[in-house]
Amino acid sequence: GRVKEMNTYAWPTVFGGAGGESERTRADIISTVEFNYSGDLLATGDKGGRVVIFQREQENKSRPHSRGEYNVYSTFQSHEPEFDYLKSLEIEEKINKIRWLPQQNAAHFLLSTNDKTIKLWKISERDKRAEGYNLKDEDGRLRDPFRITALRVPILKPMDLMVEASPRRIFANAHTYHINSISVNSDHETYLSADDLRINLWHLEITDRSFNIVDIKPANMEELTEVITAAEFHPHQCNVFVYSSSKGTIRLCDMRSSALCDRHSKFFEEPEDPSSRSFFSEIISSISDVKFSHSGRYMMTRDYLSVKVWDLNMESRPVETHQVHEYLRSKLCSLYENDCIFDKFECCWNGSDSAIMTGSYNNFFRMFDRDTRRDVTLEASRESSKPRASLKPRKVCTGGKRKKDEISVDSLDFNKKILHTAWHPADNVIAVAATNNLYIFQDKIN
Repeated sequence: GRVKEMNTYAWPTVFGGAGGESERTRADIISTVEFNYSGDLLATGDKGGRVVIFQREQENKSRPHSRGEYNVYSTFQSHEPEFDYLKSLEIEEKINKIRWLPQQNAAHFLLSTNDKTIKLWKISERDKRAEGYNLKDEDGRLRDPFRITALRVPILKPMDLMVEASPRRIFANAHTYHINSISVNSDHETYLSADDLRINLWHLEITDRSFNIVDIKPANMEELTEVITAAEFHPHQCNVFVYSSSKGTIRLCDMRSSALCDRHSKFFEEPEDPSSRSFFSEIISSISDVKFSHSGRYMMTRDYLSVKVWDLNMESRPVETHQVHEYLRSKLCSLYENDCIFDKFECCWNGSDSAIMTGSYNNFFRMFDRDTRRDVTLEASRESSKPRASLKPRKVCTGGKRKKDEISVDSLDFNKKILHTAWHPADNVIAVAATNNLYIFQDKIN
C-alpha cells in the first residue's frame, strides 16, 4: 500500500501503562521494538529490563478481522540492575536492543542487550507433561525403592500451554563503553556488538571470547573527536557491515580485507552546505540510526532533522533526503537547552523497501513513499487511536495564520517522542512505541 492510501487503523489493544503521565513509571518506558523474521512475533524491551513478546493471532472464520491482532505471548525479565565495583558505576537494566535469530526449529531465539551484557534467550512452548514416574510420586517426592514392585512406563498428558523463556548464553565483559547496537550476520552463526568506540564480532556458541573488528579509540582520549553511534551487518553479504558516527559519516567495512577493519572500504559523507552552518550543525548531523534495505542495495541513515537514503555504489551524497521535522530548525536553541537535540530517533524500511518510517515529537511519526515522493505525518495517541478508526494525517503550522486542523510548532509536546518503530517484514503492519504505550496499526480492510 502506498503511503497516500495508508488509511491505518489501530487495534482495540493499545498495550501499555494505564492512567495519565504522572502514573507512568520510568521502568515501563519502551526502549526497543523488533519484529521477528516472519512478523508473527513482536518483541519490545523496556527500561525496567523486561522483554514482552506479542504473537499475531491466526485468521478466525467467525471473526474475520482477528487476523493481525497481536496479543501478549510471553513476558520475562531479561536484565537486572548491576553494580560495577571497580568503576563504582551502576549498570542499568534498560534493554538497548533486541534482535531475533532466524527460526530453525519449534523454538524462537533472540538476543537482548543492556549497556554491557548481551543474552541469548530461547522462547519455547510446552503443552504436555510426563506422568507415572517410577522413582517419584505425582507431587515430586521420592518413593521408597523397596515399595516399588512394578515397572511403570511414564506417559505424556496434555496440560495448559506454557511459554518458557530461558537464557541459553550470556556474552559479558567485552565492552568498556555502552553497547548501542547488535546485529546478526547473514551466516546465522555470528553477530556484532558495537559500543561508542569499538565493534566486536561474536560466535553465537562461544561466550568467553569475541574478536575486536573496529577500534577507533585514540591513544590519547583528549584527541577523541567522534564516537560510533550504530552498526549493522549487510542482509546478504556476510563479510560486509557498516557503522555510523557522531560526525554524520558512515563507513562500510569488508572483513575479507583484514582482521581489524579500522580502514574502511567505503566512506559515505554528504558535503555540508556552508550557508546553513550554525552552532548546532555538528550536533544535528550526528547519525542516530543506520539500516540496510532488505534488498541490500541501499542503506538509510537518520540524523536529527532528516532521514537519508544512500545507494551503496555512491559515496558522495545520498540519493534521497526526506525532511522529518524541518520546522524545528528555528527551535534548535530551546531543544538544546532541554536536551531533546540529543534524542536518538530510529528508522525502518517496509518489507518491499518502497516506504520508510521514523518518529518525531508530540507522538507524531512520519512515513515517506519513495516511489511517489509523498509523505504523511500520523499521530499515535489514545485520543486519535480508537479501535478500527482511520488515522488522520496531521499538519504542523510553522507561522502565519494557523488553519483549523493544524498544530502550532509552539504547542508541540517534546516529552512525547516516538524514538522506536518497526515495520512488519511482509505486511503493512507497523509497531510504534510512544513512551510507555505500544501502538500497532495496519492497512485498513474495508
